[in-house]
Formats: sequence, structure tokens, C-alpha cells
Amino acid sequence: MINETRLRDLLLELCSIDSESREEREVAQHLKSVMESLGAQVEIDGAGEAVGGNTGNVICRIPANSPDAPPIFLAAHMDTVVPGKGVRPVIQGNIIRSNGKTVLGGDDKSGCAIIAEVCRVMVEQNLPHGGIEAVFTICEEVGLLGAKFLDVSKFKSKYGLVLDSDDIGFLFTQAPASDKMKWTIYGLEAHAAMAPEQGMSAIKIASEAIAKMKLGRVNHQTVANVGSIHGGGPDNIVPNRVVVTAEARSLTVEGLDAQTRHMDECFREAAANYKVTINGVEKTARVESEIHREYDTMNVSADSTIVKLVLEAANNLHHKVETLSMMGGCDANVLNRKGLESANLGTGMRAIHTVNEWLDLNDLNKSASVVLEIVRLNGLVKA
Repeated sequence: MINETRLRDLLLELCSIDSESREEREVAQHLKSVMESLGAQVEIDGAGEAVGGNTGNVICRIPANSPDAPPIFLAAHMDTVVPGKGVRPVIQGNIIRSNGKTVLGGDDKSGCAIIAEVCRVMVEQNLPHGGIEAVFTICEEVGLLGAKFLDVSKFKSKYGLVLDSDDIGFLFTQAPASDKMKWTIYGLEAHAAMAPEQGMSAIKIASEAIAKMKLGRVNHQTVANVGSIHGGGPDNIVPNRVVVTAEARSLTVEGLDAQTRHMDECFREAAANYKVTINGVEKTARVESEIHREYDTMNVSADSTIVKLVLEAANNLHHKVETLSMMGGCDANVLNRKGLESANLGTGMRAIHTVNEWLDLNDLNKSASVVLEIVRLNGLVKA
């Protein structure tokens, strides 16, 4: 019952609207208009002000036509990574891709389009349903910020679905916690040619620390990456300051704590090896650390309501869906911690976060059909 042409056209419209993180206003207004045309009650919350963006989360409520059925929520994010301005989707048969100059924005406008189409079909066909709470979040790509500032106390739903992953054959029920790290390494400046022994190179200290780190895929549960190094100056001066940023993720809190501690210790041990004495005064290199938990783990039970609904819906459509863990974070990490049972279903997006991003419309349509069946099945449940 999914209108595939309408779904495709909405996806193309959304992808063509610029909406890099903190600049989602235009796509938010477009989705607001679409959802209001279905009779949804729509509000835009204050999350934008909290994060320095130009709009908040779009929260849409479609009243139940089956009052005994429980409510359910559907969520996707509106923002894209960079480069996400001036997107011009290219259609090649059933494949929609970027033109190679920007991302496509299927992450996560495919999820947004699916939600809108599913809601439209439910309303048009007057299919029995409990209340549907559709949420289009902001700033997911820069730390799940929209979800963090979402006031779930106003929600009636206790469970639902996030549409923000790639392969439509997987329902992600486990996702990692993540730490963001920043180290400022202080050495000592000196003339690099006339008195190098009086200096302590912050670049050299940082290099030694990073060289000792376990990075990349540390084990089957933990990954880590150093993302940037900034500092230094003229080539004839021993550099006295460098800033390094990094992240680590793990499917267990214990694994994340251990990896973060290891990375921090590498910097401290490297700095401790550097001392110089000038005019009888000992100078020592030092490190300042800034570490914070970006988001917590997601662990959704196989016996949870949403997992059972997804698997039953897929089975009804003769479509195989398996539960799986992922190493990416998503809004479901935050929503679960806020008490909303959430799993993450694929939409068909591929090569995300690159200028080679593409999406197969066959996958998009299958995902939408599964979501529609989930909402339909939920409408048959007695609360």
C-alpha cells in the first residue's frame, strides 16, 4: 500500500533542501507542512535554541482511531553531515546517488520520507492505529543533540522505531557508548637551531603518545580514533603547545572506560619523560585532559515489544530481518536512556558520510512497507 512514486518524490524533495547540522529550518518547515496536511498536530520544540541551531525538533502527533491500541513513535533526523549544501540528486534507474560533490542526504532523509509516507497511508486508508508520534530531530550528526534536548515526558508512547541505518535486513538493537577526548600538551618553546636542548617539543610528545596507542579496531567490541592535531608554529621554534582530539566507542561501558583510560595514560606517560633545567629551574611537560561521555550504550532485549513487532511485520511480508549490533551511535541510544524502548531499522542508505552516497529505491520501498506493517500490527494490539 506504499505509494512508491510519492515516497521517491518526497525523498528527492528533502534531499534537495540544505540541512547541515544546526541549519535544518527549511527541511523542518517542509516536513511540518507535509504532516499538517495529514491532520497531524505539529509543534517545533526549543532544542534549536539550546544547541545554537535555527530550528528545533519537529514533533507530530496523529490521534488514535483505535482507542484501545497503544501509541507508538517513529523517529529520524533531519540534519546531514558536510558537504551537504547544494545537493543535486542523480537518478539512475532505481538508484539515487549524489553527484559526487556533496553527500546525498539519504542519511537520514530516507527515514524522514518513510515516516511521512507511512503516516499518510495510515490516514488515507483509515487503518486502525493507536496514537502515532513522529519525531524529526535536529543535530544528530554532531552528538545526537536534538534527541538529548527532546522532552519525552510529553510522549505517550513507550516504544518505537528509529529509522537511521543502512541495510534493510538488520534491526540494530545494540550500539556503543562513546567518549570524546581532547588533550592539550604543553612543552617549552626554544630556538630550534640555537638552543634546541632548552625546548620540549609538544609535537614530539604528542607523536610518542599516539604511537603507543591501541587505535582502530581494538577488539570486537571497541574502536578508537585520533581525529585531529592542531598546534606548532614557525619551523625555527620548538613548538610549545599542541591540541589533539579523539574518540573511542565500545559496546560495553567497561571496555570504553578501559580504552579511554589507556589513551589518556599514553599522553601522561609521554609528557612525564620530558624535563629540562634552565638557570637551575626544572621545567616539566604537562597535559590537560577534557573527556566526556558523548552517549551511552543501547541494549534492547530480544523480548522487547518493538523487536517482536519488527520481526513479526517482516515475517508477514516474507522479508528477513535479523537483530544485530552496530558501532555507530544514533538517536536510539539517547531515547532508550530516556525510557523510550527504541531499535534502529535500516532504510537502504549506502556509503553514508561520503560524496559517493547512494540509495536503492527497492530497499527504501521494502523498509517503508515493513514500517507500515509494524504500525498496522500495533494498531491491532489491546493496550
